Amino acid sequence: MFGGGGGMNPRKMRQMMDQMGIDVTEIDAEEVIIRTDDTEYVFHDADVQRMDAQGQQTYQVVGEPDERPRDDDTGAVEGDVDDAGSGGSTDVADQDVEIVAQRADVPESEARAALAETGDLAAAVQRLQEE
Repeated sequence: MFGGGGGMNPRKMRQMMDQMGIDVTEIDAEEVIIRTDDTEYVFHDADVQRMDAQGQQTYQVVGEPDERPRDDDTGAVEGDVDDAGSGGSTDVADQDVEIVAQRADVPESEARAALAETGDLAAAVQRLQEE
């Protein structure tokens, strides 16, 4: 974050950031997905920090992503949530179903239903783990 600060005392670093009006918040993220035109970078259990400085928010993601090709034909598009559960199985990417099923330790049919309902990987996993 600051050049040459590798050996700096963390308390001193925090004091300097407070003096400059920089607030850092740890985010307990289960998963972070970065989508480009042709690839998705999926971070599981990533360390995520949000830095608020001068009215701007910056996010830092630390971890090793799984890379997968982006398949727009089977993946749900943002805002493309199934209405009232009518045939939602075609709107959910098989890769997403596998990820949710694995993370929540449930059958793929339950993972697919949760994804169709929530439209979000992390929300689907959380919903299934709460049951």
